[in-house]
Amino acid sequence: MKQLALGVRLRAGAVYESFAPGRNSEILTALRSPCALPVWLWGATGSGKTHLLQAACAAAGNAAAYFPLDRSTSLPPAALAGYERSPVLCVDDVDEVAGDPDWERALFHLFNEAAELRSRLIFAASVAPRQAAWVLDDWRSRAAACVVYQLHDLDDKGRIEALRLRAAQRGLQLPAETSEYLLKRMPRDLPSLFEVLDALDEASLVEQRRLTIPFIRDELEKHAKIKS
Repeated sequence: MKQLALGVRLRAGAVYESFAPGRNSEILTALRSPCALPVWLWGATGSGKTHLLQAACAAAGNAAAYFPLDRSTSLPPAALAGYERSPVLCVDDVDEVAGDPDWERALFHLFNEAAELRSRLIFAASVAPRQAAWVLDDWRSRAAACVVYQLHDLDDKGRIEALRLRAAQRGLQLPAETSEYLLKRMPRDLPSLFEVLDALDEASLVEQRRLTIPFIRDELEKHAKIKS
């Protein structure tokens, strides 16, 4: 898999099977289909955009490339050259370069060349393409031509499923009541919940205890005492 020399590493757990879809099942179906139409995913931080882009790369294997623009703006826009040849190209955080005419021009050329080569483009951003502050009309029209999907936040049932899948990747069985306990006491965004789960998993390995509610309560109390 082609990657940038930016210290970028794809997360091993970022695969379609570990994504809890909730109301986003249509997006999963679209990404898994062989359709070559360009796709634009947008949603809030923590909604799963990067997970899905990296899952698309994982599914395509050596035919894929992942280009995160939030990590790439220190590079010249010419760094995008050549990526249009990747059969699957995932460009993350596209709205990070909105208002920069050089980067927008590079995206415009990338879009056109990828279309000629029938390479698949999957973009992700925090906003829909028509809502970004583009300055080049040519690129604005290309961005708007993508098939657009909004990623919806998970409800509590979806968060519990996401925690279960995350735990399963780490070889853990997470009882539903344990997940519910975490939801009631921790920040409810998935990145925070995953961070807590990972820390609890490491603590359970050290203490050789299962992720039960008493164990989690003890660990959270220890953490609170350390912070105070």
